[in-house]
Amino acid sequence: MSSVTTKIPTKSLLRLFISSPPKPPISHFSSTATAEARTQKLERIADELLDLTKLERYDYSILFRLKLGLNRYGPAVSGASSAAPSAPGSGSGAAESKAAEKTAFDIKLEKFDAAAKIKIIKEVRAFTELGLKEAKDLVEKVPVVVKKGVGKEEADGIIKKLQELGATVVLE
Repeated sequence: MSSVTTKIPTKSLLRLFISSPPKPPISHFSSTATAEARTQKLERIADELLDLTKLERYDYSILFRLKLGLNRYGPAVSGASSAAPSAPGSGSGAAESKAAEKTAFDIKLEKFDAAAKIKIIKEVRAFTELGLKEAKDLVEKVPVVVKKGVGKEEADGIIKKLQELGATVVLE
């Protein structure tokens, strides 16, 4: 297969590679002074974030997600506009709908019968896919969340099995 080459004029190449620096987008709603102030503010915030330690950045990310109304599983409230309240008297209705919308639950092992410890470890291994040592360490840390983000049906089955073995389990 033969290759076809085309000769591009040198002036065109120079214009492609040596171009003027990109210009900032033109804003019809603000003056250049406010745009520069906004840019300086964002640069200051970015510099401050970069100066934080790893632990402080982690704490900040959690705080930022909470301020935005997000949690681990996505938006806290579904709908077109979660920031605007629908009506002043509908606060209790919104709380009830949030509780009804919860689809992911955490299973917390509160306490267990010492005689059933081995059976509980085996059961925890079965639904968490942990190794023997990890499951044993997890069970010995009671009270502890043994599984996070579980659906309602799966959580009910796990809780029933653990309660049959003599454990006290809470659905969060």
